[in-house]
Amino acid sequence: MAAPEGLFVLEGRPTAQLIADQLRELIVQGTFRPGQQINESALASQLNTSRGPLREALQRLSQEGILVSHRNRGVFVLELSTDDIKEIYAVREAVESAAANILMDAGQEKISDTCDVLKGIIKDMAKQVAVSDWQAIARLDMQFHTSFVAGTGNSRLFRIYETLAAESRMCILNLEVSYPRLDALVQEHQILLDLLEAGDRKGLQQAIKKHLRQAVEDLTATMA
Repeated sequence: MAAPEGLFVLEGRPTAQLIADQLRELIVQGTFRPGQQINESALASQLNTSRGPLREALQRLSQEGILVSHRNRGVFVLELSTDDIKEIYAVREAVESAAANILMDAGQEKISDTCDVLKGIIKDMAKQVAVSDWQAIARLDMQFHTSFVAGTGNSRLFRIYETLAAESRMCILNLEVSYPRLDALVQEHQILLDLLEAGDRKGLQQAIKKHLRQAVEDLTATMA
């Protein structure tokens, strides 16, 4: 198995968490494709690690749902169906709606701090849209939403959302050729930011729902 592009050798004794973090990023970037089998022996050699930490890392990613383990066959990258996409985005809507309420109740200082972070992300997103860097756009798209949830300061809510974000990036990157509304991404995220900054709880909740449900329509339409 040839070393996947972007895979670096981990020096010393890498922990299972470090390995899992790198593999997760490579999977969501599309270096490992949906349905592809993970060759445990080859990866251990490429990463300069023993099979133990690698096996633990693969188990962690399987628990997250990014990898799927088939008895007597091996470990494979998740293949996302239309139903998977609908489930992922339904849970995202629930988590982001909860995050919106938490932020609105947290006071202006926390809202302002979160808005400052989101403004920088939108600025970067606009630059990448201008040059059509899809990998960067998908990363910044999810960085916006994870930063929104992180702004609540609720670590458990954020941990739940991290897995959803990884699965969402897999959806977006796998369907990039057919994504119909690239030019609307910046505007849609700016609307979310403006409503948060204005303290418009109802408007923000409605915008989150519209934004995520439109994404489901766009993504599932390409699979019809």
